[in-house]
Amino acid sequence: AAAAAAVTGNATHFDALGAPYGGCGLPQGVLDSQDFVALNVYNTPGDYSFYPRPIPPSQASKIGLWDNGRNCGRFVQVTIGDYCTGTNDGAPGQPFCRNGSWVSDKYNGATLTMVVADSCGDSNAWCRDDPNHLDLSTPSLNRFVKNGVPVGDMDPAHWNNRHVSWSFVPSPSYSGDIRIGFLQGAQRYWPAIAVSHLPNGIHGVEYLGADGTWQRAQPDSDMGEAFIIGPTTTGGTAYQIRVRDVDDALVNNGRVYNFSLPSQCSSNCSAAYTGVTYTTGTGGGPTDPPPASGCSATAAVTSSWSGGYQMEVTVKNNGSSSIAGWSTTFGFAGDQRLANSWNVVATQSGQQVTATNQTYNGNLAAGASTTWGATVNGANQPLTGMTCTTR
Repeated sequence: AAAAAAVTGNATHFDALGAPYGGCGLPQGVLDSQDFVALNVYNTPGDYSFYPRPIPPSQASKIGLWDNGRNCGRFVQVTIGDYCTGTNDGAPGQPFCRNGSWVSDKYNGATLTMVVADSCGDSNAWCRDDPNHLDLSTPSLNRFVKNGVPVGDMDPAHWNNRHVSWSFVPSPSYSGDIRIGFLQGAQRYWPAIAVSHLPNGIHGVEYLGADGTWQRAQPDSDMGEAFIIGPTTTGGTAYQIRVRDVDDALVNNGRVYNFSLPSQCSSNCSAAYTGVTYTTGTGGGPTDPPPASGCSATAAVTSSWSGGYQMEVTVKNNGSSSIAGWSTTFGFAGDQRLANSWNVVATQSGQQVTATNQTYNGNLAAGASTTWGATVNGANQPLTGMTCTTR
């Protein structure tokens, strides 16, 4: 990608990634750098409501620089700016640096290169009112460098949620090749992987399907480095993938990565991240993915509570002509049960759920989408085998 112009925003800080994953789908210990940042999920100045994640195309205007995870794994160069002498608490509906002013001091100009590893979606002014806001790893603050020396003592006495300027940059001193690991709970019928350590971010993964064609992998929600792939043979545990970077260019001229489900994941992967080794080749499928056809379904959790959660499923017509009806199917990972649903006729048999359109939302024009929702009794666990078929 061409070098981007630097932008200026307010910066806050947070202590560590959550467990087991940060917003990008990676545990903190396997990041390319322990200097990491979070980008804003939403761009909704003055609006502190929560919206579905990933944010659907119908609400594209609300997408922040997180970009539904598509900026995961990219690096940013951050430069320290002015200090606030007033109140700079990010209170909703309040200006930044109230009853004070922005002043420069000896820390201005200190820099650090950091990796995008998390998302900021909180209902405060930082994450909603300032599109260029960065949330920085707390231990990184005193590692900012000026005149070749770490600043050492900017935090906490000289921080006060400063201004910073920043821009995306290529991965610094890149060497080696990509890293692949299976996610917690991954198994033969839910092969979920995280792909990291790329020279210029990641915008997609493609896998060679059992039919011998390249298929676009479904992202795992908006965890931008996590994808659900498929095997090279039906029901198999061998995989071939290739990766696209932030420019949607194939990484390493279309290099194909060959690997298998590790033996410790025969029932499912218990660790947050189970790294795998791979071999590389040129692959056996067509050069580009076939045009999308039929329909697709993606699920997102919109809210959760003790003992249950609410989800929304987006159904999209990927074809070039309209469809008259559709049906989605998936499996629960455990003993979850549908409690209620809307915009579909839903049935559950054991762990398997089938949801068919209502009379008013079955007809979808080419490229159009619709949603249906449900409340679920049970733990929020990844769904398995989400499919969509036209009728």
